[in-house]
Amino acid sequence: MKRRDFLKATLTLAALSPLAKLSAKETPDGNKTSDIIKGEPVTRRPYKNTGLTVPLLGFGMMRLPRVEEGSQDIDYKVAEKMVARAMEAGLNYFDTAYMYHGGKSQVFVGDVLSKYPRDSFYLANKMPPNSATTIENVEKIFNEQLEVCKTPYFDFYLIHALNNDLWEKHKKIGTYEFLKKKQAEGKIRKLGFSFHDTPDVLQKIVNDKEWEFAQIQLNYLDWELYKSKEQYEILEKAGIPAIIMEPLRGGALSTLNPTATEILKNANPNVSVSSWALRYVGSLPNVLVILSGMTLPEHLEDNIKTFTPFVPLSDKERETLNLALAAYRKSLAIPCTACRYCMPCPFGVDIPTMFGNYNQYKIDEKKKNQFKRNYSQMEKSNADVCVACGLCKTKCPQKLDIPELLKKVAAEAKS
Repeated sequence: MKRRDFLKATLTLAALSPLAKLSAKETPDGNKTSDIIKGEPVTRRPYKNTGLTVPLLGFGMMRLPRVEEGSQDIDYKVAEKMVARAMEAGLNYFDTAYMYHGGKSQVFVGDVLSKYPRDSFYLANKMPPNSATTIENVEKIFNEQLEVCKTPYFDFYLIHALNNDLWEKHKKIGTYEFLKKKQAEGKIRKLGFSFHDTPDVLQKIVNDKEWEFAQIQLNYLDWELYKSKEQYEILEKAGIPAIIMEPLRGGALSTLNPTATEILKNANPNVSVSSWALRYVGSLPNVLVILSGMTLPEHLEDNIKTFTPFVPLSDKERETLNLALAAYRKSLAIPCTACRYCMPCPFGVDIPTMFGNYNQYKIDEKKKNQFKRNYSQMEKSNADVCVACGLCKTKCPQKLDIPELLKKVAAEAKS
């Protein structure tokens, strides 16, 4: 972003800061926006030029605390307390999906959020990319989602993980038209899509239909690497508010290499490494909500601190972040976000764990022995089990050549 554009964004956000203290009201379409808030709430953003406001920080239900490592079972006791704390802070936007936690995220959402008044929170859900094969199946899935989530409607609903092929499939079966009918029936408030493809495909989807929001991957690493800049600008030009996923790139931007971490800590020892990445995204004026998958209560508290109130990055801070990014790029190994869309592997390979362990070793090569030890302990799920069937490669939103990368990990573990 050019300096002039950044200053414009900063001034815009400064003008919006009082929104954090807005009380409940009705929007022009009659929807209530009441909140359960005690004390100072997180900063809020308006939806376009309406009375509808949402928290700039959203709670992603993709990486909830688990009962044990490697399990998809959610630790209800811890996660429910985190939801209560979020609601208390005015963080009342919750994002789930059909496949999160192996389908258990939606169940958790229904069990926990149904204890709160329905007009006290916003719930986002998504039509899954591969399960929706016919319009009859789309209707079945949507009705199941309403039932499992124990809600009469979704505030934000998305056609999930669109790329060129999936969009053509959805156009052929009429998914958009079906969801517009559900919106007319009051079962969807805002209709949008999430996206994983090139900017030209995004432009095509934007041109094809009318959308009320779109969800894209954006962070300071992907601004250029993943062409997030072009995607953001397409949405901004079209007047479509952006909801942001992967602002921390699956946690990678919370655990930078020692050199990059030191740069940020020397600049401000009182804030977390994660806060720099979140503030980078929030400094863009067309960003409506930033989703963060918070696994631990400490993650939640740190994020609430960052957004209460939200302060855009200054020019000097942006220069510091650029220095840290340059240092981090030198150690970047595999750009996996641990989204788990590649899972389960039919042969048992734990792909995200393989890449996560490898990346941590590459950040600090003194940990090679630990990497090799972890690898050998995962005898039944390490990269040696891979037969290069290629199924994971077709599912990866980052377009990674997973079989080839697994070979790289295996070779390094044996060197």
